Amino acid sequence: MKRIFTICAVLSGLLFFAQEAGKAGELLKNEASKNEMGASKDKTEASKNNNSGNSGFRNPNNQNNQNRRPTNPNYQWNQNYGYAEVFLRIPEQGYFNVELGDQSISNNSGKYRFFDLSSGRVPIAIYDNGYLIYRTTLNIRNNSRLVLDFFTNKGLYLLDSYPIQNDYYGFNNWNDVWNNPYANSGNNGNINYPNVMDNQTFQQFMSAMKKDAWFDDKKITFINQQGRHAMFTSDQIAVLVKDLSFDKNKITLAKSLFSKCVDKQKYFIVGDALDFDSSRRNLMDFISNN
Repeated sequence: MKRIFTICAVLSGLLFFAQEAGKAGELLKNEASKNEMGASKDKTEASKNNNSGNSGFRNPNNQNNQNRRPTNPNYQWNQNYGYAEVFLRIPEQGYFNVELGDQSISNNSGKYRFFDLSSGRVPIAIYDNGYLIYRTTLNIRNNSRLVLDFFTNKGLYLLDSYPIQNDYYGFNNWNDVWNNPYANSGNNGNINYPNVMDNQTFQQFMSAMKKDAWFDDKKITFINQQGRHAMFTSDQIAVLVKDLSFDKNKITLAKSLFSKCVDKQKYFIVGDALDFDSSRRNLMDFISNN
């Protein structure tokens, strides 16, 4: 029976885990109205500025002094505005302009990387050849990186949020930061997935769990809380699942960690950690539908 499960799981992995638009991440609501989306970027900006009582300038407080420079400018060498990042990809041909807070990037490369962002709710707007096509608000936290994909026919998807530690990016190829949430990297061989636990960190994680959590419910809570910003391999998830006492809890954990797995094509390994064939079939059905 295990052999049958293994073969089915591998075939399911080949069919269902390929990268596809809209198959990963959280869809963010488009807040742009139909009237705004029908107007060019210049008209949209003018409309917003007129509604706020100015004459089309981005900074109404400087209308009368826009061409003037102070005699003795006040330089701020070490101003700390906060630090966060947003990486947005638009994998379509075209020339797009992306505005995030007070920053703006225009290109046809499809990659828009914003640095030195302040935390809080920050508006983001996407323009296609000068026309607004999407606008929403991102919830940005300091020392974190939001990773997003945008598709003109589907919308803006928040793929994941990663902590920034000592300027370590955690990937070998720029494309990996977007591809990994789909469990489909452009690299072959050894892949350096963002935030996946190495063996030493995972052993420390297991030791901390066994020290602080004795029962299944406590262990599951610990894993969900402590592993919120981490990714796991199939082997690691199998160890976590096998450590639980009851099969109903094992299947619950196996399903909840599926989205946190970096090598979903090997998820059949997790099935071997379940006690009953019915549970393995349950997990296989879950994998096939996600």
